[in-house]
Amino acid sequence: MAELRQFMDEFLDASDVVTAHTSGSTGTPKQILLKKSDMRASARATNAFFGIGTDSLLCSALSVDYIAGKMMAVRALEANCRLVCLTPSNTPDISAIDNVIDLMAVTPSQIPALLQFSDLSERVRNLLIGGAPLPPMTGRMLLDCGVKAWLSYGMTETCSHVALAPLTAETPLYRAMPGITFAADADGRLRIMAPAYSFGELATNDVVELIDCHTFRWIGRADNAINSGGIKLHPEVLERQFGELLPTVAFYLTSEPHPLWGSALVMVIEGSETDADAARAVLDDAIADRRTLPKRYIAVAKLPRTASMKILRLNPSQL
Repeated sequence: MAELRQFMDEFLDASDVVTAHTSGSTGTPKQILLKKSDMRASARATNAFFGIGTDSLLCSALSVDYIAGKMMAVRALEANCRLVCLTPSNTPDISAIDNVIDLMAVTPSQIPALLQFSDLSERVRNLLIGGAPLPPMTGRMLLDCGVKAWLSYGMTETCSHVALAPLTAETPLYRAMPGITFAADADGRLRIMAPAYSFGELATNDVVELIDCHTFRWIGRADNAINSGGIKLHPEVLERQFGELLPTVAFYLTSEPHPLWGSALVMVIEGSETDADAARAVLDDAIADRRTLPKRYIAVAKLPRTASMKILRLNPSQL
């Protein structure tokens, strides 16, 4: 792949930095410079966690335009092992790979295609998932097929993940990678401490339930929180709850101004008005706390997404 060769040329040149771009899911994509020493340190930590060595096989279905794809290449380089790069798409095909894959990096939108392989748990030892929240139905299917899957927490600025959570039936519990610790400010926003990395300490806009300095549960983005009638609603929390009731529906939650409550919760659904009415009926019947129900349902042909397929949480006036 030309893109991979171009990245490897950049990574192996005399410069001590690599150009990367943020995903754009929380704002306009921006160009940043990453220290190669940070990328190597992150790769070594991941390789140690998963036991990646010279005999291992890595597989990436991600574009090297983004940090997750870049880091799979750096992990293979650091371990001096084989890397199979598939053409980035929502339907990655691993049928031609004869050996067992020790670590495969994917986004949630790529998992349904992988689940078509009845022997997925025999083909892939560890599935590394990132880039977007995992839909509840997809998570259940992964658990049923027996594949060992890991949810990642991180960002471009941290050279991919700084914490991992094993996929279970419970709310994910993220644990820090070696050399990383966590704290939270008075509003519950996560702070990342990484003394061995050039960024040292990083304040995030992610609200968490901090268990200890190595462990947290992710709640949602502070800038996504909605104050409706004096009640703070975290869309990501409600999306997980509603997703259990609407397993086949693609949607996100946002808000719009309201003259009485200040802001009102809105659900944007990929589908028709009939689909929106059906979702309303399901939630009206199942949710006891009426304050957390969407006040309006909007149907769109396709949910707005970034180039890396993350949902753009546009408000109704932007649709």
